[in-house]
Amino acid sequence: MRKSLLALSLAAAVSTPALAADYTDGNTHKNDYKWMQFNLMHVLNEKPGNNNHTYFEMEFGGRSGIFDLYGYLDVFNLTDDDDSDKSANKGNNAKTFAKFAPRMSIDGLFNTDLSVGPIKEWYVANYTTIDGNNDGGYATKNGIGADVMVPWFGKVQFNLYKSYNIKNNEWNGYQFSTVWFKPFVNFDNGSFIAYQGYLDYEFDLQEKAGATSDHGLAWFNGIYWHSNRYAVGYGLKVFDDVYGIKDSSGFRSSGVSHYFDVTYKF
Repeated sequence: MRKSLLALSLAAAVSTPALAADYTDGNTHKNDYKWMQFNLMHVLNEKPGNNNHTYFEMEFGGRSGIFDLYGYLDVFNLTDDDDSDKSANKGNNAKTFAKFAPRMSIDGLFNTDLSVGPIKEWYVANYTTIDGNNDGGYATKNGIGADVMVPWFGKVQFNLYKSYNIKNNEWNGYQFSTVWFKPFVNFDNGSFIAYQGYLDYEFDLQEKAGATSDHGLAWFNGIYWHSNRYAVGYGLKVFDDVYGIKDSSGFRSSGVSHYFDVTYKF
């Protein structure tokens, strides 16, 4: 089922209605939708490190009843180039990276309306990443989420997680995440330009769990042109001790990266 371009965008893994999520009628499927798209990304100076590489991404999301989902699968070093920063001969044996971020609506679970002011819906939220390294990097975060109406932006997704690293068998800090999508220029043919992005901020990270900094920031700011089938965009991403890695002259985990994207929407 296709919904509005808002639901199909990079950042909008949330349903589009601005009203409270009132499920007192028992119809939890009233806001169902689904979407999928392929992205071809080229990035300059990606952190941590200072990697330049091109990768393929399959991105998807949607909602069914009380569950909504956002996720993606990245495939790196598409041409198997030995000179790539993502090649095995430079110590990087990861060819894939995946993220899954399901949420369960508390409003829908209890068939009620728990909205309060600008907060339109509450969720139990999860955020799981799987790194394709040979040592099996796997981490999960669990917490609470909400859809909030924000002036000018409209509906914005907020989530607060407690982080757990399976490999180290350690709880390690918290993560605050938000994602937004705001069309601000509309054309007569139905296409538009949007400001879209996300912010992930980790804090209270512990050295005993492997962190060398007590915080980490990744903040993506994208300007994208959208049509029904395609999108083209540029993203400026700001890093600060990302993943809890202390920035140094020998290994950069802070700074700015540039992303160039061509998208095909299903």
